[in-house]
Amino acid sequence: MDATPYLLVQLSDLHITRPGTLISGRIDTAAALRHAVERVLAIRPRPVAVLATGDLVDAGHPAEYARLRELLQPLLDAGLPLALLPGNHDERRALQAAFAGTTGVHLGDADAPAIQYALDLPGPLRLVVLDSLQSGRPEGGLDEARLAQADALLSARPDLPTLVALHHPPHASGLAVMDTMALQQGLAAFEALIAAHPQVQLVACGHLHRMTLGRIAHAPAVTAPSTAHQLALDLAPGAPLALALEPAGWLIHAWGPGLPLVTHLAMAGHAEVITDL
Repeated sequence: MDATPYLLVQLSDLHITRPGTLISGRIDTAAALRHAVERVLAIRPRPVAVLATGDLVDAGHPAEYARLRELLQPLLDAGLPLALLPGNHDERRALQAAFAGTTGVHLGDADAPAIQYALDLPGPLRLVVLDSLQSGRPEGGLDEARLAQADALLSARPDLPTLVALHHPPHASGLAVMDTMALQQGLAAFEALIAAHPQVQLVACGHLHRMTLGRIAHAPAVTAPSTAHQLALDLAPGAPLALALEPAGWLIHAWGPGLPLVTHLAMAGHAEVITDL
């Protein structure tokens, strides 16, 4: 039996800006994403897809999405499907318009009020993408309609191991300011939904600009670091929000024969690899 694992790369919190604009006047998110894309293309075995868990751009502007599309194009040229979802910095219609008709990009039904859909990946693994954006608000929410659609997507294939993805984490992190901006509306109902679907093996999120590991119902919940800038790790009560110029990163979810769903943290840069052990 072929024991080669299947890989799903998770990028998050790209915060692409318009040309000439830097985050806090010094962080070049486009250069950071170019590096991340270069590294993803070098991953072996070849990933089956790339998931981007929101805050794809910084201000929801069409020009930012045009730049995002250009930066992600090498992944599409290499035949890697892109599963995209919005974060609180995104604007749904501008995001969908930028990628309309693009082969290999998944954004759900363009006529639907929310960006929610499912992809069946090899292995097998089902990816269920949810939309926790509340327009004009930093915190996340899942209303009754989105929760009902999520239940339908999960109920369609209860036999398949499933990874659920959304932007806002469904748990506190200890980062004081970010905890006021976590998933809030519909949180109890979302936990009940996950509990009702034991095939859910992982909930993958963004938003925190750090890797964290929590839990909702029976499922681990992981957040990915940003491909560009991180948030300072200060767990003191009332700590202010601050950026940390720590190494960027992304997650690689792996599964396959003899390998349960496992998540690896990959860091930006080109570390020396020593093989003569």
